[in-house]
Amino acid sequence: LGLSGPPGAGKSTFIECFGKMLTERKHKVSVLAVDPSSSTSGGSLLGDKTRMTELSRDMNAYIRPSPTRGTLGGVTRTTNEAILLCEGGGYDVVLVETVGVGQSEFAVADMVDMFILLLPPAGGDELQGIKRGIIEMADLVAINKADGDLVVPARRIQAEYISAMKLLRKRSKVWRPKV
Repeated sequence: LGLSGPPGAGKSTFIECFGKMLTERKHKVSVLAVDPSSSTSGGSLLGDKTRMTELSRDMNAYIRPSPTRGTLGGVTRTTNEAILLCEGGGYDVVLVETVGVGQSEFAVADMVDMFILLLPPAGGDELQGIKRGIIEMADLVAINKADGDLVVPARRIQAEYISAMKLLRKRSKVWRPKV
């Protein structure tokens, strides 16, 4: 599964909760977390693993943060090979968290079985939903952080994205993206 979304959408938190649920169901989970590299120093924070403290201690989970090192598209130059290595190593679920910062970070969509776009309740209106790029590549759009005071805005954004997705050209004859 590939996961992307804007900063603050809760990608790492979602992966930790989802990953723990999978390991409790006896799956072996690998997480490939891609972090941006600095254009100035070339360094990368690689902080996503620190947000997944419970999952990082789980013996049925493996988390590998990797820097982009200037590669565009939200992944690293070797992400596809890393996915294959994880599968070969016995991990039956591989989660790839992209850099996830904009409309063009969807290279992972061609590497995975399902591409999930995570959005916060304030993820834009229907006009945002029909922009070409990452929205039309998503197999699933998940509105995250939809609790408490954010339930109403989340439902509104969900309805707007459902409407917007109807205007996009279908990528598959058998699957219609869900929101």
